[in-house]
Amino acid sequence: MKVFVIAALLLIGGLKGIAQPYIASDIPKALLPYASAVVRNNEVSIEVKDLNNTIYHFKTAVTVLNKNGDGMAHIVVWHNKSNLIRYIKGMVYDEYGKPAGKISESSFEDANAGNDFSLFEDSRVKHFRPSVVNYPYTIEYEFEVRSKQSLNFNDWQPTGEPGVAIEKSSFKFICKPDFNIRYKETNLPSAVSVATNKDGLKVYSWNADNIKAFKPEPYSPNEEDYLGTVHIAPEKFSYGGLYGTFTNWKELGKWSYDNLLLNRDALPTATIEQVKKMVAGITNPKEKAKKIYEYMQRKTRYVSVQIGIGGYQPMLAADVDRLNYGDCKALVNYTQALYKAVGIESYYCIVEAGESKVSLLTDFSSMTQANHAILCLPFKNDTTFVECTSQKMPFGFLGDFTDDRVVLACTPNGGQLMHTTSYSPQTNLQTRKGIFAINPEGELSGNMETVFKGTQYENREYIIEEQQAERIKNLKKIYDINNFEIESLKLDQNKAILPVTTESIKLNARDYATITGSQFYFLPNIANRRTSVPREVRNRQNKVYINSGYTDDDEITYTVPSGYKLSSKPLNVNVDKPFGKFTSTITVKDNQITYKRHIQVINGTYDKEQYADLVSFYQTVADADSYNAMLVKDK
Repeated sequence: MKVFVIAALLLIGGLKGIAQPYIASDIPKALLPYASAVVRNNEVSIEVKDLNNTIYHFKTAVTVLNKNGDGMAHIVVWHNKSNLIRYIKGMVYDEYGKPAGKISESSFEDANAGNDFSLFEDSRVKHFRPSVVNYPYTIEYEFEVRSKQSLNFNDWQPTGEPGVAIEKSSFKFICKPDFNIRYKETNLPSAVSVATNKDGLKVYSWNADNIKAFKPEPYSPNEEDYLGTVHIAPEKFSYGGLYGTFTNWKELGKWSYDNLLLNRDALPTATIEQVKKMVAGITNPKEKAKKIYEYMQRKTRYVSVQIGIGGYQPMLAADVDRLNYGDCKALVNYTQALYKAVGIESYYCIVEAGESKVSLLTDFSSMTQANHAILCLPFKNDTTFVECTSQKMPFGFLGDFTDDRVVLACTPNGGQLMHTTSYSPQTNLQTRKGIFAINPEGELSGNMETVFKGTQYENREYIIEEQQAERIKNLKKIYDINNFEIESLKLDQNKAILPVTTESIKLNARDYATITGSQFYFLPNIANRRTSVPREVRNRQNKVYINSGYTDDDEITYTVPSGYKLSSKPLNVNVDKPFGKFTSTITVKDNQITYKRHIQVINGTYDKEQYADLVSFYQTVADADSYNAMLVKDK
């Protein structure tokens, strides 16, 4: 699903007037620490003139202090047939506030904003980046966009970029007295002010001034959890010629069902008969659903459609059946139609997809919070979600793209908030076993099997469909082993609801062990080493957030030449923290060395004071992973 964003990067800046200079030395000294750019002033306003006419007005002035802040001077304005640019103008100033160049609409490049997977998309983007080499400089610009709808309004987020300080920023929402809105404020320095202007219009105003720049902090929560934001939604609206009202998720889901989904699921009689025949004799509803899902995957492919109301409304199921393609909305609607043909109930769901787990706000409904559609099968005591855009995804498996978040199911009885499948650290399991021999010349040979489960099932997805030569080429990049040669490789997938990928390798590596005189040493952790550690952060501001948990278990056995004994200190590490556990050991019996490694990272939110422990935890892991086993010949 497309959630259309009308304006620019929503640069967090402001503008005092297109002709007024900005002197860099006037920036308050308190705003300079960690800042690569300073927003001198920003004014954003949204005015709803009527249900089919919304005006977005942006004024921005940003002083760029060094090259790291150049991104803030990149002006980007999205537009299409329903969102028209009325004007763009601006100026560039040097550090002393002297004009260095004028910006007009002709200065912008106008490009197609379509992506590689969209068949139909009418979005375009005008963008401009000043060619300035001397720092600091200031770019000041103003533009206005007219939108022919009143359903979606951009969120206001005054502080959205690390390394950017805010001198002054404001947001106004202007509307007629009978146009009611709902709004949600989070992490703002002050609350809304509501007034009536001289024209009798309601004006909602927010301000955020003198906000210091912040540095990005590893393992921070999603931005929505700590940055200041204002969400706005209408009670009544118009979009693409459709009118409606809503004040909660139930009403929004009902409007979506009645206006965007209803009567779009009709299928040709021949297809209905084919599907019924396909599942004839299958009594288990879930097995029926799996059979139909796999049929849909074989028949269709994903193609994005983002034109007008097509950003929200799916293609007709009959058209998908005929054309064999569709976007996420169309493929969900089509799959739902196939299920309906055999009496299986399902719900069309909208979701914010992505590796970061972002849920719909349970206490605030709006159409701007989702970017994708999936399907829910509400089996008794066994609710199942399916991803309809992938030709490879197993039935009932979401992976980390839409797992563990709140979504909206659009049903005939209204919207219903649901929570998608959550995969625990124990479920996201990778187990590896290897049996190797190292000969007196230091050559390694043997077999290694790795099993991937849960969200780790997809660890090899990008190479699974490759030819064998490409598979081997890619795996040699994954495994950091010198002189590594793969004699045989097998990759198998079991596409169960909790799917499994199994990788079996027969390999050899010259000079894996180093032999100098009577000493013989090698790296026991052959395949799963951590080489990076999160940086230390002083005066951390954010809580510690781990998005996804997982478990890795490795057991590697080496047979080494007779007559050697371990001379290095045996590896024996054991760390247990609230956010993770790690053990790493080496045991020796005769001429066999067994290396074991277990790490479990537990997703969740932790106090910011625990960040130092997290850094120490990963440093311990990295140190243990680089352990060298040293053997000496027994005299």
